[in-house]
Amino acid sequence: MVIQLCPGINAPDLSDACVRTSLGAIVPAALVLALCLFSIPRIPAFARPLASLIKSPFRSFLTLREAEALDSQGENTDDLVIDNTVPLWRTVLLSFVALVEALVWSAAGAYSIIMHKAYIWPGIAQLLISATWIYASCKPVFWPKPTIHFDLFSLFVLHFVFGIILFGGTLYEYEVFGVPLPQLPFLGLISNLIAIMVLLTVVGNMPFELPSNRIKKEDIYVKYSPEDYATMWEWITFSWVQPLITRGSNMTMSEDDVWKLSPTQQSRPVFIKFSTIIRSSLLRRLWAANSLDLILDFLLTYVSVIFAYASPFLLKRILDAIEESSAEDRFQAYIYAFLAFLCTLLKAEADVQHLWFGRRAATRMRVELMAAIYDKALKRQDYSGIIDKDKAKEAADKKAGIKPVENATSDDPKAGADVGKIVNLMAVDANRIAMMVSGAYFIYGAPFEIIIATTFLYNLLGLSAFAGFVVLLAGWPLNSFVTKRSVRIHKGVSASRDKRMAVLNELIGAVKFIKFFAWEDRWIQRAMEARGVEMNWMVKARINSVMFSLIWTSAPILVSLISFFTFVYQGNQLTVSVAFTSIALFSMIRQPLNVIPAWIVQILQTGVALKRIEKYLEEDEVDDQVSSIKRARAPYSDEEDDTLSIENGFFKWNEVPEQPEETSKGKGKSHSRASSSDETATAVDSESGSIRSSPEDHRFELKDISIRFPEGELSVITGPTASGKTALLMALLGEMTIISGKLTISKNTSKIDENGLMHSISYAAQSPWLRHQSIKENILFGQPFDEERYNDVVECCALQPDLNILEDGDDTEIGSRGVSLSGGQKARVALARAVYARTKYVLLDDPLSAVDSHTARFLYDRLFRGPLMANRTVILVTHHVELVLPGTHYLVRILDGRIDTKGTVKDLRAQGVLDHIAQDSTAEAKEEESVAAFEVPVEAQEDSDEADTPVESKKKPRKLIKEEHREAGGVKWAIYNAYLKASSYWTWFMLGMLIVCSQSLGVIEKLWVREWGQAYGDGTEPAPYIMPSSVLTENEVLMNGYMPYHDYQHYSNSYFHVNTTGFGPITLPDVHEHPLYYVGIYGLIGFATAAVGILSISIQYTGALKASRSIFRKLLTGVVRATMRWHDVTPAGRMLNRFGKDIETIDTNLAGSLSAVNSSLATFAAAIFTVVIFFPIFLIPAVIIGFFYRLLALGYLKTGRDLRRMESNSRSPIFSGFGELLEGIVTVRAFSAEERFLDDLHDKIDVTTKMWYNFWMTNRWLLLNFDALGGLAVLATTLLALSGYVSAGTAGLCITSAMTFTTSVYWACRFWTALELDLNSVERVVEYLDLPQEPPAIIESSRPPAYWPSSSTKEGLLTVEDLVIKYSPELPPVLHNVSFTLNAKERIGLLGRTGSGKSTLAMSILRFVDPVSGRILIDGIDISTIGVHDLRSRLTFIPQDATLFSGTLRDNLDPFSEHEDSECLDVLYRVQMLSQSAYQSQHTSRAPSRASTPDDAASSAASTAVTDVESKTTVTLDTQVSAGGTNFSQGQRQLIAMARALLRRSSIIVLDEATSSIDFSTDAKIQATIREEFTDSLLLTVAHRLRTVIDYDRLIVLDAGVVAEFDTPLNLIQKEDGIFRTMCLKSGTFTELEAAAKAKAERDVAKASA
Repeated sequence: MVIQLCPGINAPDLSDACVRTSLGAIVPAALVLALCLFSIPRIPAFARPLASLIKSPFRSFLTLREAEALDSQGENTDDLVIDNTVPLWRTVLLSFVALVEALVWSAAGAYSIIMHKAYIWPGIAQLLISATWIYASCKPVFWPKPTIHFDLFSLFVLHFVFGIILFGGTLYEYEVFGVPLPQLPFLGLISNLIAIMVLLTVVGNMPFELPSNRIKKEDIYVKYSPEDYATMWEWITFSWVQPLITRGSNMTMSEDDVWKLSPTQQSRPVFIKFSTIIRSSLLRRLWAANSLDLILDFLLTYVSVIFAYASPFLLKRILDAIEESSAEDRFQAYIYAFLAFLCTLLKAEADVQHLWFGRRAATRMRVELMAAIYDKALKRQDYSGIIDKDKAKEAADKKAGIKPVENATSDDPKAGADVGKIVNLMAVDANRIAMMVSGAYFIYGAPFEIIIATTFLYNLLGLSAFAGFVVLLAGWPLNSFVTKRSVRIHKGVSASRDKRMAVLNELIGAVKFIKFFAWEDRWIQRAMEARGVEMNWMVKARINSVMFSLIWTSAPILVSLISFFTFVYQGNQLTVSVAFTSIALFSMIRQPLNVIPAWIVQILQTGVALKRIEKYLEEDEVDDQVSSIKRARAPYSDEEDDTLSIENGFFKWNEVPEQPEETSKGKGKSHSRASSSDETATAVDSESGSIRSSPEDHRFELKDISIRFPEGELSVITGPTASGKTALLMALLGEMTIISGKLTISKNTSKIDENGLMHSISYAAQSPWLRHQSIKENILFGQPFDEERYNDVVECCALQPDLNILEDGDDTEIGSRGVSLSGGQKARVALARAVYARTKYVLLDDPLSAVDSHTARFLYDRLFRGPLMANRTVILVTHHVELVLPGTHYLVRILDGRIDTKGTVKDLRAQGVLDHIAQDSTAEAKEEESVAAFEVPVEAQEDSDEADTPVESKKKPRKLIKEEHREAGGVKWAIYNAYLKASSYWTWFMLGMLIVCSQSLGVIEKLWVREWGQAYGDGTEPAPYIMPSSVLTENEVLMNGYMPYHDYQHYSNSYFHVNTTGFGPITLPDVHEHPLYYVGIYGLIGFATAAVGILSISIQYTGALKASRSIFRKLLTGVVRATMRWHDVTPAGRMLNRFGKDIETIDTNLAGSLSAVNSSLATFAAAIFTVVIFFPIFLIPAVIIGFFYRLLALGYLKTGRDLRRMESNSRSPIFSGFGELLEGIVTVRAFSAEERFLDDLHDKIDVTTKMWYNFWMTNRWLLLNFDALGGLAVLATTLLALSGYVSAGTAGLCITSAMTFTTSVYWACRFWTALELDLNSVERVVEYLDLPQEPPAIIESSRPPAYWPSSSTKEGLLTVEDLVIKYSPELPPVLHNVSFTLNAKERIGLLGRTGSGKSTLAMSILRFVDPVSGRILIDGIDISTIGVHDLRSRLTFIPQDATLFSGTLRDNLDPFSEHEDSECLDVLYRVQMLSQSAYQSQHTSRAPSRASTPDDAASSAASTAVTDVESKTTVTLDTQVSAGGTNFSQGQRQLIAMARALLRRSSIIVLDEATSSIDFSTDAKIQATIREEFTDSLLLTVAHRLRTVIDYDRLIVLDAGVVAEFDTPLNLIQKEDGIFRTMCLKSGTFTELEAAAKAKAERDVAKASA
């Protein structure tokens, strides 16, 4: 009794009952067997390694529970409770229904076996089915769980499918063959289906995961993403996204309206997990972290492709069935129609799922990379003062007249990234890698599609099909050339974009300074030059893309032509059905063939981005003892040395390691390194031979350092300017490269000594690094708030008086880099931050220099001698040795990078060395007299009363920086117009015409093929063969400009033919004799289409470049010429975001998006048009479906727009915060605050990622719904066609045009959104085009004469009349009716307490604020009548903090090259930057020189006391200056600023006194320089020290905005109860001041009498 399963049937023919039953039993049974096998827990030992190797890529990288645990690090993880109770009714229901099924099936099987003993297979089959149901009934009872049973779900789905097959088969037999319906079994089949549907509903509504007790159930759709907790049905239909879309359609969403990301995608858990993965390369790490998602993406892509090709296959079957008219065929046609619908749905489902996995991988990668880049920034060595050697070399070559060599490797990624580049890595490169991953399915799908289509083609055309592919082989070399070129170009674009961003970064950072000197034009030009280089690369890239398009549009046409030629030559008949079908197939192949080269480029470019990031992640890191992050991750060692000491140390500034020689080919020029970002060091060193052993880079190192600072005492480090004091502190902080020796740092925040101090460091840098927060937050710096201690610190750091002046007190927000505070305030806030932290070691870099002398004394008495510093090891760098000596325990003196003297003060005094040191620093506190507590700069004063509201008792502190503006609603027409106008209307007119051409050519092509078919005279209708897949060219691709743009026409209308009569009276040649005539014309039409395509791309590109140029220029001038006030309240990050990301979007994506929208709308119109003509009845379903389309599209558009805008806005804080961190990295590391910054970053990344991710989720939702609607439309059409309204021929046409209609709607919607998002960038840029601007730079009608202002004017040179100044109309005036007249060549001091309006007055002379009434006359011209450029270029303003720019020293002195080299050297010499010998040696080499004048003699006499330091570091005009001038010490920067002023020789010089960060000998030199050199000018000094101005001609004393006193120093010091006299008395050096004033008066008398 051999069981033959189904006798007499070979193939699985579903029309046979036996086959249906067999399949329905075997498949589910196999599944159950597999499930049982896989649940066996133990794998035999020999197979384990293999098994784990196979399993590893399939492991989930981060489960929800693991993510929640990682996210709550530090909190108690035991409190993660999950309610795992299983509802009883569910278990009972599942088990009971399954049991009943099992019983019924086994009964049926037994009955069948008994009745049909001869043939028992059907009975056995039914018993097998019953066995699977037994599994289903046991599972929920013995293994209950509240989350979904995937095994049961799949089992029920299989049963459901086969249930339908069994049921449908019975009906089919009844309908077609008239087999009578068996009563009982038929009812059984129906109830079986109902039971399975019940089970599927129950199982499908079980969630994937349950929320833990941290998450309130009711918050799931509001605050938390429902993604983790969705049920199977919600997941399949993607309806979990619906609430978000509903919310988005009903209101403009804000950040809190968008739910949080799932913990498995949040930055902190993902990054913590990612950093535990260690692999040999970054690529492997990324694979290890995302393998599961990528594999699933890969597999599901194939599933999707298979379903995509099933639709056309079924369509052909339907059309064949319509032509035959037997009942069987009709019935089958209906089955096929429903199957085609099902295939569409399954394809849509596969797409949504694979895109979700791809998107999750992309999201995680983006997060991993951004966090890794940030984490690295916290640990890497600090390279901020590095000079770009390449630039230095270029400059040197240019000078020597060498032409620059085109260097293929010059743009390769290098180490030593600067701020601009690091921000770019985060913004552009990480994003590019993520986008590549989310679009990677193109690469998987393309080869597979090509194979399928080729197989079909072979069946049609035989071998001649492959003849055409020869073209592809022939074109390969050309293609690879273009590809290679594109990679080179991409590197060029990246490198040039980095350079442009570096220029902009510097420009925006120093915009105030540029305005003081009226250098805007020069800087705009500099930025435009960098932009020009970038644009040239972009033009190259565009030309390259056009070449690409050319190759890939013409290739498919050639392929089909050659194939047809060979086919006809072999004597075959090219009938219409063959021609048509193969044309359709060739057009299918065209898409994947296009994809491959475009993606090869894409992969290569992503490779470049990966390399850049990897190179950066491999840069040198600081020592473990320096970085608290590395330390936290390293095992803890106990035997630590608790001191701060160096033994035999040699240190140099960090440098980027040289590349080994052989790879250098021009890129081995190392970047040299200077000091750390918020540091200033004097030296820049470079590999000596790197350029030409040039004198221009001075090298600095610390040698022979052995030092151990005594615990709990005050140690002082002193030494002349540029001797290496800061460098010693940096060495102690571990921020310098150790060449030899040992450094011990005790940093362990968890270890606390008996005084309650942590074993860690706090540090105040010389140029204070402050964050963009309130003063209070800056002082606390993340430490817990202790009110008593906080108040003590504020008091002892002399901040109380300032906080009293500021309206918002310590809640006043400081702008980025502390713009709203004066130098002294910044220094003291930084000092307060160092003091507030309970640290054992306090390192202070010259905090006393920025404050005046009585504040210095106050700090010394209250702070250094006070309880706050007790028991702490304080290391103070200062020039005020005499002031702090009484409290100093240990003293170190540095000369020239060596320790000259060190020891306890007692010992040194005994040796008699002490007096010598103290004299050296002439630290007479007397010398530094105080004028006022100090200065609040302009902005802070006005800010303090800027609020628009009436003052209430305690109001919320005003934000200095406004929240970033975000548009709401649709993109306004004005924005479209702005772009269209920028790229010129003609461009778009031409493009419109071309789109019409290309659509008409499409129709002509169809007509021609029909004509050709009818020429054969057999009247058969060609069977259209294909359904366009709406997902193949996913819109991401277009959004990122990855695809050659010409593909738009091809998902258009290659799919319908038009049924018209022939071409009228023209007789065409006979097709049998001249088949090639038809082929030829077909080819011509094809080439015309290609030509139109290429033309439209070229036009679009030219338009885009035009727009990029004009928009960038407008944006740049708008920002540079904006008012000072606007710059003060706008963070740099926000401007850089406009210049970076938004300009990039305009450069790369916008034009593509616009023309994509145009062509998809045109396709849509063409489809509608065709349908209306041939098949008007389709309009009924079309209208209904169209209504739903509109609903879905609107919801998607509104939500997507909001999400995308919020994503752009939430991106700025990441980058501005990142830039801020990179500048202050030394301070952050010193305080061991890295973890906190990392946490802060995680939060920011989560916000921006949730917008980005949820945007893509709404997109998937739209895709699924649109595909379903499209399927419905096609189904409706097919059913209408089948019901016999139309002939078979037209039916094919109708169905295909219905398909075109639905896909074109989908694409129009997707592109429209993409366009709106890209226009968001234009919107943000346009917002910056009408900023409040300064008065015009030049007023042609009233330009001052060339000699103006002239020093020889007899009457007043500068006259102020009744000046009233307000900062904004509703605020009280800052200056009231100020009037005075100053004469030429006078020296005037401007004094007054903080907030008395000194700076405001100085600023108003330069017209940074315009008077409300009154006027300022300079040499007889009212300054408000001339342009600000004319005004500022004729005056000189020397601000407190000197800013230098990258370039050579000469560029800094004389950016417009208006002076001779000799003059530049001369001023450097006169401000003591050059020693006599260096000056003379350079001078002779750079003759001609001007004749020596009497003051030459004077100036050389003044500088005879040249110290021995200067012999070491020679400075020349070609010395490179790094951005911000960080490779010069602060003192040197100040001197260079002086030299600049000398060189300009203005008749009026306004000096905001800032001789603070300079040691006393240099200070004395500067004072001498001022006295001697500026004799021909009117000098107006905003003074902070009485010493400085006591011998001036007259003094103006301001008090509360009015001139209180104005007279000679002698008269004022003798005036009873005068403000000036009181100041002098308070200073404690009254007698000396009085003597100086008298001496001055006597000199004047003597002069007058002479």
